[in-house]
Amino acid sequence: VQLQASGGGLGQPGGSLRLSCAASGNFFKIATMGWYRQAPGKQRELVASITNGGSTDHADFVKGRFTISRDNAKNAVYLQMNSLKPEDTAIYYCNAKFGGLDVWGQGTLVTVSS
Repeated sequence: VQLQASGGGLGQPGGSLRLSCAASGNFFKIATMGWYRQAPGKQRELVASITNGGSTDHADFVKGRFTISRDNAKNAVYLQMNSLKPEDTAIYYCNAKFGGLDVWGQGTLVTVSS
């Protein structure tokens, strides 16, 4: 069971980035997938989640700007980030929850700066 996040980098304020998370293993189709982030000196926080049925939940601080989605055929989950703000700067982690397990990817750094 592995999660590999990618797509981080430098984004401009008001710009967009798209994060991807590729999952290996047979768990993906039953898992609730999520994106979390951790900014320097702060606790890790949930950004968005999507159930295996496609129901989504987005944190208030990203509603209307970020969108989580998944492709079960590709074992992948995405985070489309629009209207980026400097306070979105953080390491973003992919997460899978299934069968009482909690699996984390390695994180991808997003820096929002002009």
